[in-house]
Amino acid sequence: MRAATSSTTSWLAAAIVALAMVSGSLVAAQSAPDGDNGRYSMTPIPDGVLRLDTRTGTVSTCTKNGTGWACYAVPDERSALDAEIGRLQAEVEKLKGQLAAGPTVSGKIDEALPKSDSLKKGEPKVAEGDRKLEIPLPSDQDMDRMMSFLEKAWRRLIDMANRVQKDVSGKI
Repeated sequence: MRAATSSTTSWLAAAIVALAMVSGSLVAAQSAPDGDNGRYSMTPIPDGVLRLDTRTGTVSTCTKNGTGWACYAVPDERSALDAEIGRLQAEVEKLKGQLAAGPTVSGKIDEALPKSDSLKKGEPKVAEGDRKLEIPLPSDQDMDRMMSFLEKAWRRLIDMANRVQKDVSGKI
């Protein structure tokens, strides 16, 4: 009987040791700090450390200041973009609803304006091949005014050239 008791005792001792090892590893896994291959992944950056929370996906920058380490969440551009897209989609839907409701512009008429120019004189309709281009010629008064302008401009140009010539010849 002694052999049976000793094998049972040794078997029981082995089971207790195995149970202690398993429970010890579970306790060690639960009490492991968050930074040691746990919740956070750290990457060094010039100003400190970039921290990735592997559970939530948030990214923080951690820097050391006079009082200790401080971590600040990095703004998530994706969520800001998603929020802006949602706002714009809601605005588009609202505008579509307003457009479908009908025109709200005051003073607008339902009839289209005539496509003819009201300042033109009533010209008879002419076929495409029969159109002629007429350019009105200037009157004698218009020609006199133009000639007077050109004469004044020419005289001023000649006077300016003479002054420049006198200035240059006097300095040489």
